[in-house]
Amino acid sequence: MKHQTFDDTGGGYAEVSVTDTAKEKAMAQTTPKTLDRSAASTGTGTNPSYIHNKTKDDYLKRLRRIEGQARGLQRMVEEEQYCIDILTQVSAMTKALQSVALALLDEHMGHCVVDAARAGGPEADIKLKEASDAIARLVRS
Repeated sequence: MKHQTFDDTGGGYAEVSVTDTAKEKAMAQTTPKTLDRSAASTGTGTNPSYIHNKTKDDYLKRLRRIEGQARGLQRMVEEEQYCIDILTQVSAMTKALQSVALALLDEHMGHCVVDAARAGGPEADIKLKEASDAIARLVRS
């Protein structure tokens, strides 16, 4: 059985087998069930859009800029540039990633969570828990 888990060490989401380790087994038992985000669950017959098309291009542009910053950081390390200059660029890249994360969280709260709360039921509880967990991860980072 496969599920997605969040790696708190900064690795992001990864698909793992529930039987990989005892830790993953415990997480699978304590983690709330993820919503079925397939087209069938929406009743529309199409894939649901979690990011509005008007902001998707903006996110992609910002992420490409961050990707360029990461390549620049690699180059700075390879060239053994001054540590403080590298740290300054790491800080700038971190702020840029946090900005994207906050924008995505705001969009999620304003649409997905609000819609689920209006509908009520277990879906609302799951969406609120997901949002709360995402906020907690952002605060820790």
